[in-house]
Amino acid sequence: MEKFEFIVCETEENIRLDKFLTLKFLAIKPEITRSKIQNLIDEKLICDENNQAIKNSAQKTKLNQKITVLVPDAKPMNLSAKKIDFEIVFEDEDLLVINKPAGLTVHPGAGNSDDTLVNALLFTHQNKLSSINGEFRPGIVHRLDKDTSGLMLVAKNDFTHQILSQRLKDREIKRSYLAFIYGVITPNVGIIDKNIVRSRLNRLKMVVAKTLGRNAVTNYETKKIFADGFASLVECRLQTGRTHQIRVHFEAVKHSLIGDQLYNSAKKNPKKELDEKLKEFVKTFPRQALHSYKIGFLHPRSNKEMNFEIGLPNDLKELEKVLSM
Repeated sequence: MEKFEFIVCETEENIRLDKFLTLKFLAIKPEITRSKIQNLIDEKLICDENNQAIKNSAQKTKLNQKITVLVPDAKPMNLSAKKIDFEIVFEDEDLLVINKPAGLTVHPGAGNSDDTLVNALLFTHQNKLSSINGEFRPGIVHRLDKDTSGLMLVAKNDFTHQILSQRLKDREIKRSYLAFIYGVITPNVGIIDKNIVRSRLNRLKMVVAKTLGRNAVTNYETKKIFADGFASLVECRLQTGRTHQIRVHFEAVKHSLIGDQLYNSAKKNPKKELDEKLKEFVKTFPRQALHSYKIGFLHPRSNKEMNFEIGLPNDLKELEKVLSM
C-alpha cells in the first residue's frame, strides 16, 4: 500500500476533488486516473484531515485542506520465460544491443504478462539481467513503443544499468530514428522543441504544452520526398526521450507518421492522380512507420565508443518501395 498526502494551495482551492487529485497524480503516478480515484473513494481509501473517508468525488477543495490517498499495491504477475523471436545485434558480459520487432511490447503491463520482450529475455538470459528496474523490467534501460521497431539497449548487470541510465539522463547516448511522415516538413532540417504532457482527455495519449509537462527536443532532417510531396522519410535524432516523443512532435507540426493509429489528426489526402495501390497501401499500413535505426554510446566498462546501425525491416522497405512508385 502506497500513501500520498496533498495540501491544497490557493490556486487549487474550490475545485472538484477528483480533478485536484488527477492533476496531482499526473506528474508522479499518471496511471491514477479520475475513474481510479473514484474507485479509491468507493473503497474508503481517500481521507480528509480528520482521517474521515471522503465519500463524494465532486466535493470542492478547501484552502490548506490535507488529503490522504492510499493506493493498493499492484497485484503481482507471475512472469514466465517464453520463446519469442528477436535479434541480438551485439552481446558481451555487460550488455545486449537488440533489434526489437514491431508488435512486441517491451515489458509486462495490465493485460499482457506473457508476450513481451521481457518474457523473451527471461527465456534467453534467465538470471543474466540487471535487477535495478525490478522483477517486471529486468535489464530494461529504455523502451520502444510496441509498434516501433529497432535498436534497444539491455543491461546484463546492475553496474552497467546504473551507468547507462545516468548517461541516458545526461543525454550522452545517441539515438536516431527513421520515420515516414505525411507531407514535407518545413524547413527540411530543424528542431522541434515542445514540452510533452499526458492528455487530460485521453490517458493513452501525450500532447504538447507551452508550460506544463517535460521538455522534449527532436532534431530532424528530411532524407527523401515521395509522391510529389505526399510523404517523406525523415531522420530524427532524440535530444530527450519522452513517451511517444517523435509521434507527438510530428503530430503537433501537422505531419503525422504514416500508420499511426493514435496520433493521426494530421494525415494528408493523396492527390487523385496518385497510384491506387499506393493510396491503399498507405491508408491501411498497420503500425506507426517508425524505426530506431542507430544507437551510439560509450561502453560502461571499457569506455570504448560503440555505434550500431540497422536497416529498415521488411514492412518499412515495402512502404518505401510503394511510395517510390
